[in-house]
Amino acid sequence: MLFAALLFAGQATMGQSRLLGQLQDEKGAPVINMNVRLVSDAENKIALSDIDGNFEFQGLQGSQYRILISSMSYSSYEREIDLAQLRQPLVIVLSPSGLNLQEVEVIGRVRQDYTSEYSFSATKIAIANRDLPQAVGSVTKELIRDRQAFRLADAVKNVSGVTPSSFYNQYAIRGISQNEEGQIINGLRTRQFYFLQPLTSHIERVEVIKGPASVTFASTDPGGSINMVTKKPLAEDRKEVSLSAGSFNTIRGTLDFTGPLNSSKTLLYRLNAAYQQAGSFRDYVNNNSVLITPSITYLPSDKTSINTELIFNSMHGNLDRGQPIFGAVAGETDLNSTPISLNLGASTDYFISDELIWTANLSHKLARGLNFNAVYMKQTWKEDLQEHRTTNAFAKNMEGEQVSSLVLMQFVERKQNWDIDNLNAYLNYDFELGKTKNKLLLGYDLHSWQKLKGGGQNAARGFLLKDGSVAGSFNPANADSYQTITVDGEVLPKPNVSYFNLENPNSALPVITDYVFNSRVAIPAALTTSSAIYIQEHFQLGKLSALVSLRNEWFEDITNYGSEKELTFTNTVLLPRVGLTYSVSPAVNVYATYLEGMQPQSNTVTLMPSTGAFFWTSESASRFKPLESDLKELGVKAELFKGLIQVNSAVYEINQENILMNASLPAFPDSLVQRGADRSRGFEVDMTGFALPNWQVSMSYSYIDAVIVSDANPELEGTRKENSPKHSGNFWTRYNFEEKTKLSGLGFGLGLQAQSSRIPWFTRDFEVPAFAILDAAVYYAPIGSSVQLALNVNNVTDKTYWLGAQNYTRLFPGAPRNFILTATYKF
Repeated sequence: MLFAALLFAGQATMGQSRLLGQLQDEKGAPVINMNVRLVSDAENKIALSDIDGNFEFQGLQGSQYRILISSMSYSSYEREIDLAQLRQPLVIVLSPSGLNLQEVEVIGRVRQDYTSEYSFSATKIAIANRDLPQAVGSVTKELIRDRQAFRLADAVKNVSGVTPSSFYNQYAIRGISQNEEGQIINGLRTRQFYFLQPLTSHIERVEVIKGPASVTFASTDPGGSINMVTKKPLAEDRKEVSLSAGSFNTIRGTLDFTGPLNSSKTLLYRLNAAYQQAGSFRDYVNNNSVLITPSITYLPSDKTSINTELIFNSMHGNLDRGQPIFGAVAGETDLNSTPISLNLGASTDYFISDELIWTANLSHKLARGLNFNAVYMKQTWKEDLQEHRTTNAFAKNMEGEQVSSLVLMQFVERKQNWDIDNLNAYLNYDFELGKTKNKLLLGYDLHSWQKLKGGGQNAARGFLLKDGSVAGSFNPANADSYQTITVDGEVLPKPNVSYFNLENPNSALPVITDYVFNSRVAIPAALTTSSAIYIQEHFQLGKLSALVSLRNEWFEDITNYGSEKELTFTNTVLLPRVGLTYSVSPAVNVYATYLEGMQPQSNTVTLMPSTGAFFWTSESASRFKPLESDLKELGVKAELFKGLIQVNSAVYEINQENILMNASLPAFPDSLVQRGADRSRGFEVDMTGFALPNWQVSMSYSYIDAVIVSDANPELEGTRKENSPKHSGNFWTRYNFEEKTKLSGLGFGLGLQAQSSRIPWFTRDFEVPAFAILDAAVYYAPIGSSVQLALNVNNVTDKTYWLGAQNYTRLFPGAPRNFILTATYKF
């Protein structure tokens, strides 16, 4: 302590332009990596405590300030100071928080760095991530902001083992493609089509909970679950407005206002909003969005906390089905045979997705150590779609020979509405028994998803016959009965919707009234419900802790709900989880875990692997065996360099059985087969933190060995699984020059994204090549100013690459070199 005071005294002469201080805990140890906020009527500054707990403010203009410190681990600290009366460095002693981590997240995170130290959703007991016997990757709002990751895919690519698979809200996690539709928001499952990616301006952090998380979230994907945690109100005033413009005619604006609504700070608010108009490097593609998310927290006493939140999200864009290439011979595919901008859609196409989500949280302390928690979410979602898209086939001439330059097309229009309800209610009981510390949880979950009456899809496809009718397919044996058309000197059967000519694309407006709608389908009303009771115990004995849980789930799927043709399918499953954590040292934990998961097949409808026509008929996919999975995982979680760097690493094996796949039979495009089993093994590591107090890093690496164990086609057994790169990695760093240097106020960011090749979903005839792309950023925030300018440049070397592919007509190229310029004002 004496040394620290002498050091401070030797470093500076105290005055109105500078403030020095040190953070300590009650044992005198330095508190590192903590945000310290200094506020006056004219200034609002943040400093970060270094490896010795020291912090410093320079260039101060006034004398009267309020110093604020807030953390989930320590009690909040607030003090008025007068720099003119201050004669020595501040020494601030922080006390452990009485609340520590709540069971329901109603108060926002105050820290402002790339590291997230806790998760509420993974266990519902809100233990620190380092004590959780399971891998959880987190992307904080600070990393999202620095990378300008305005869409979810741009955020989750920072987590090991997570690779975007297409232009959609669709990912492979640990080598396993997602099945679920929608997202998990604040630990609750929503439902909506995955075609448009959600915005991130209202997101506090994105959590990727690795492996089948069915014990926590009910039916979820075997590879992992992506949970988006929204920004919650803070007890201090913060306001931020940003405006951005950049490549592809992108213009966007965001705001984030939060603070107390009364002097006692028992009523807090937060308002997030975003608006975007954006084009794309892809032809005919737009991404226009409006997002408004108000939130209120009420703290009537130290026993009760209530939060309510509304999310209005309207996304108007295009359903971009990907880049087509010329028909290819296996092993000789040229992905550059068409430009990456080529889109089979038309300029009149659109996809409108509107959702409204209301959530209410209640946490009440019933007695010492006993808490009741309840969360309810209501969501409504509707879509309105019009699109031209391929039938995933090339044209054939009158002899039935493939014409690789012409793609067979169809026109589709669709409207539907969904209604979703979620309820979580549980009791937490913290107690000591002998030498053990225990956290016992008893709970009930309910998830209800209803497709309402009135939805339908119309389509025009197939070939025109001479009698004026339409044939669904072309049969060369009856070629004389088809109308014909000549394209580039070749005679072909005349399609209902014109062929797309890859050699000579036609950008003329389509005449939709010329189409013959030969497919009119009323989407059957349906109701799926999932209810569960569960028990969970977390106990700690010395350096050893265990997390044990058991969940019994009842699943019911009713197709043609409310009609005489109702069909009901049920599944019941008992899901265990066992995890052990051992503290090797105060900075290193090792863990082992085993858990199981289950997905009824109706939850995989319309996603890859495709369940085809079952979405449109009364034959529910639930009649197939449910998708079953398990996870075995060993890992190490460490805090290095006195906590400045956090490292999480794991080795794992995931098995899944009863996989529903499209049978890939041209004559029966909607037929299904149930693959036996897949297995994914791998190693991954994530690292975040501070190399220096002004130098942040985030990096990840993943090795995945995913193979087909058994299949309806024996030749596939032992081969590499689709949509799974063996190697993938991501790196991002930001360095800010210190105030005392000539480059003060200036910062730089540098990033690298890389992955090895992968096999497409629907064909094994070619590979999506490996790639590595470079990103960079420049930041400028004048000293004493509340303004920051940021210029982000993505794909600096303008490399052509592909995120993934389904087949020859659906490849998903990455964006060429692009930039976004952002001005942010905080007040």
